[in-house]
Amino acid sequence: MNTTANTTGTGRNGRRADAPQNADGTPGRRPAGGFAGELASEWTKLWSVRAPYLALLAGLVITGVFTFYYASIARINDLPVQPVGNAAAASAVVTQFAFVVMATVAVTSEYSTGTVRATLLWVPRRHRVQAAKALVVGAVAGVGGAAFAAAGTAVAWGAFQGRASFTAGTTLGQVLAIGVYQGLVAVLTVGVALAARHPAGALSVLAALLWALPSVFLGLGGDILAAVNDRMPYGAGDHLMRVGGTAPYSSATAVLIVTVWAAVAYSVGLYVLRRRDA
Repeated sequence: MNTTANTTGTGRNGRRADAPQNADGTPGRRPAGGFAGELASEWTKLWSVRAPYLALLAGLVITGVFTFYYASIARINDLPVQPVGNAAAASAVVTQFAFVVMATVAVTSEYSTGTVRATLLWVPRRHRVQAAKALVVGAVAGVGGAAFAAAGTAVAWGAFQGRASFTAGTTLGQVLAIGVYQGLVAVLTVGVALAARHPAGALSVLAALLWALPSVFLGLGGDILAAVNDRMPYGAGDHLMRVGGTAPYSSATAVLIVTVWAAVAYSVGLYVLRRRDA
């Protein structure tokens, strides 16, 4: 019997000849491939720069300050008792920009450094690059938004000093609603950032869409402008996150409106990503 041939492709030590090895020659794990590998890559790239850490830290601090201020004003002005989660819901108009900055940096940093060429070389299917980015930043923003909301609610409860009500189901619902909104805003941001490819341009568009235009519509007043604001991303998100107000539609409709905005921005970003070279 011929024992010199090895039809299984194993070496003298019984390992396959093509098995991955670490730098010291010991057996290693084969790196993840496919979409799972792309998600792992985007996760690593997101946390390889300081901007996301700073943005999330700023968002947490702003949430605490804003919710304390909101609850204190309600107490000082002797406003009617309201759900304690409304303080965290109101803070989203500001804290959403922590996730906007994080998602913008996740996209535009690759264009500013030129590393996007390597990304598209390794993953030539550009829709998968965008999907991985959107999923990673959307998940981080969703979890972070809910965590910020929980922390802000705790801060507000003490500052309200009895001018707020607490119901576990209602509060949990508001915390989750804030997380959903922040996650969708992050996905929307990925689309805008891919279309703009520059942080200043992307942030300008997003500031106008999520803050400036709603402020103008509400400031000018009128039924028509109010109806337009209700169909804007933050207008719909506000109806989703707050409890006790008069909303022109259900929470499901509010989620649908924000989702449509995110889907439109995502589609525009994908179109630009496919049509323009890196």
